[in-house]
Amino acid sequence: MFEDAEVGHELSKDEYRTAQETLRVDLLNAQFDLRSADFSVLVIVSGDDRFGRSEVVDLLHEWMDARYLVTNVFSAPTDEERERPRLWRYWRGLPPRGRIGIHLGGPGFGAIVDRLNGKADDAELARRADHVRRFERTLTSDGVLVLKFWLHVPRGELKKRLKRAKKDPTLAWAVDKEDRRILKKYGKLMEVADRFLRATDTPHAPWRIIETTYSRYRNVLIAVAILGALQHRLANGESSPPPGSGSAAVPAAPDGRGPLDSVDLSAQLPYDEYKDVLREQQARFGELARRAWDEGISPVLAFEGWDAAGKGGAIRRLTRAVPAKLYRVTPIAAPTEEERSYPWLWRFWRHLPRAGRMAIFDRSWYGRVLVERVEGFADEAAWRRAYEEINDFEDQLVENGAPVIKFWLHLDPDEQLRRFRDRERTPYKKYKITDEDYRNRGRWDDYVAAVNEMVARTSTATSPWHLVAANDKRWARVQVLRTVGNALERALDR
Repeated sequence: MFEDAEVGHELSKDEYRTAQETLRVDLLNAQFDLRSADFSVLVIVSGDDRFGRSEVVDLLHEWMDARYLVTNVFSAPTDEERERPRLWRYWRGLPPRGRIGIHLGGPGFGAIVDRLNGKADDAELARRADHVRRFERTLTSDGVLVLKFWLHVPRGELKKRLKRAKKDPTLAWAVDKEDRRILKKYGKLMEVADRFLRATDTPHAPWRIIETTYSRYRNVLIAVAILGALQHRLANGESSPPPGSGSAAVPAAPDGRGPLDSVDLSAQLPYDEYKDVLREQQARFGELARRAWDEGISPVLAFEGWDAAGKGGAIRRLTRAVPAKLYRVTPIAAPTEEERSYPWLWRFWRHLPRAGRMAIFDRSWYGRVLVERVEGFADEAAWRRAYEEINDFEDQLVENGAPVIKFWLHLDPDEQLRRFRDRERTPYKKYKITDEDYRNRGRWDDYVAAVNEMVARTSTATSPWHLVAANDKRWARVQVLRTVGNALERALDR
């Protein structure tokens, strides 16, 4: 792709001053209009010209209102960042709607450097490119305007800069051993970068490669590109999903049965036996959770199921077996106003745990393909895209060493109704029952279809669904404990 880099020419001081005066006003006006728009802008400034990247970001802060810029500089990951999937820090640094976010560096450059330094092979580079491509597709599908600039310095120009920096103390701070390493491995860097850029150059998030020999031309070119894309989006408002982001319905089994039909709801565990088995499984789980803490393994548990199926009770039997420092329970309800201003997966990425800690989600990201699908809170294109987005999210967790353990607690309509009425009669349970719970029963068949498709599309070899019979709460609680214990044992044995 570097043969197509935009080279340009050096502008005179007068030409640059004139362009600057116009661009600053227009950028500020567009930035002001964006504040009331329903989308955000992510500007990724990356490339082999490390000094030029910093100059461009400084320029954007000078020409625009820095109060409404969300800027993140990505260099080597911190200890906290290394404990989570690689894209966690990029999700955390996204701008909310109405704002411009600037990512200096970005996930691409880190992957290229790791391949260059032997920390990743070709397969790993391709895998990371795939995650980046999917990440950007998720953002653009949610309305984010993604603008990517790769700043490229020719080998001869880089040599000149390093020589000048060696002689001029005022420039010495701007270069370091990384720049010299780039020069030393320049040919290999171009080869690896070209491969990565081609893999992540897409219609919805294309790369723009700019040669940086002429700094004034570089500055104007980037400012014009940002302004043009922003003005076009503000004027036209289109936010079409990328090609191929939809998903056809899962065909039913020949006999019309779905995954939920395989659950044996007659399974029971007598109370006397339950007490002994519960103690045994809690002790086992507690020991395994402590070992996971020692080894830095961070399990992620997702609980879904019918209203009154016993999700809360199953979670409490887990948490009673371990100290509070080892886990965090995150209840998921309707998104807040803040959460609605970001791409939909943002609120789940932000809750991922540090090494050794367990994340327990009481309802989860699967709301997109369940309640949001059935109740019409997400359009069909959005919830159909979500299957692929969820699978990629969970793949990244597993690749980072985090077991993903997913439960659907299943019961029948009669048992659910009995529990609803029991809650109404019990003073300390009344808060758990609402008119909405009864209303949802009227869409039982719609939810069954949604659950069956969810399980079929997102039960993978590395993140399978566990369908738990929950007509008998004792049986369900023990099954959850046993399943989590088995998953931790497998993770600890790797």
